[in-house]
Amino acid sequence: MTGACLLAQNAMAAETCMRGVNLAGAEFGNLGDEYGKGYIYPSVQTIEYFADKGFTAVRLPFLWERLQPVPYKGFSGPEARRLARTVALIRSKGMAVVLDPHNYGRYRGHLIGSDETPQSAFADFWRRLSAVYANQDGVIFGLMNEPYDISAENWLSAANGAIAAIRATGAQNLVFVPGTAWTGAHSWMAGDYGTPNASVMLGVVDPKNNYAYEVHQYLDKDFSGKNAECSRSADAVKAIGDFTTWLRSNGKHAFLGEFAVPASGECQSALADMVSGVERNTDVWLGWSYWAGGDWWPADEPLSIQPQNGADRPQMATLSRMFATHPVCGQ
Repeated sequence: MTGACLLAQNAMAAETCMRGVNLAGAEFGNLGDEYGKGYIYPSVQTIEYFADKGFTAVRLPFLWERLQPVPYKGFSGPEARRLARTVALIRSKGMAVVLDPHNYGRYRGHLIGSDETPQSAFADFWRRLSAVYANQDGVIFGLMNEPYDISAENWLSAANGAIAAIRATGAQNLVFVPGTAWTGAHSWMAGDYGTPNASVMLGVVDPKNNYAYEVHQYLDKDFSGKNAECSRSADAVKAIGDFTTWLRSNGKHAFLGEFAVPASGECQSALADMVSGVERNTDVWLGWSYWAGGDWWPADEPLSIQPQNGADRPQMATLSRMFATHPVCGQ
């Protein structure tokens, strides 16, 4: 199944790949924080801004524990309604939405597969969430943000359990499957926790064969996105190229779920190179989403693409020039 066919199955119109942005805020704060004080979903104005700029997708982070306060139990009504309203708003603006439990492979700090958070709890969460959004046009299931400190074998088992639970509800939605080790493109072939993702994650089992891998790739000195520089941009772009080769060799597809650069001129060139590396290869890449926008980013957040005082960030100017040159992703 080609990338274009995968997207067509999710009513992505004529798009051959997605141009997305992470809209952060619902994963902010601490559990128990009041809505609007400790955390926030993206505003109408923010969603409209990115839609008007030509973005076609939103990766929407939120916390598993807020949505499902007790494992194996129903969702919080107020939180489920906030999520549903936001999804409906994003879709009303013509953008796809990637549901992203932003938990790093954990629930209340306990690793999936531990006694406190069995793999079955993760499967139960996805059974419930997929039942809500089953077969809704343009709604994609991102299994988990950046699992780490878990072997690829154990993570694969958890991921396959979640996929099985999703498909058991009748949901045929596209599923994004990360690897372990923060799902870095640069580390996909490395054995950070034993056997590499490149070997183990070929074992994904999806009865509908409607999945793609999700990888992240930052450009700073340790590929973390925590440093306001892009000193390893050449290595990051090469990592995307190497991962592209792996995808093509194995007949697989992927989505670049996070990447970002600060505002300096040399980093803008690197940003363009990163996006081009995906958009030149839409036979295997389903698109990308920049990290990040969202209403609560401070003015001094170096990677943010959220406008400040009505002015576009330099990163937005770079992407806008690319959109003007290539109005449709992949063309």
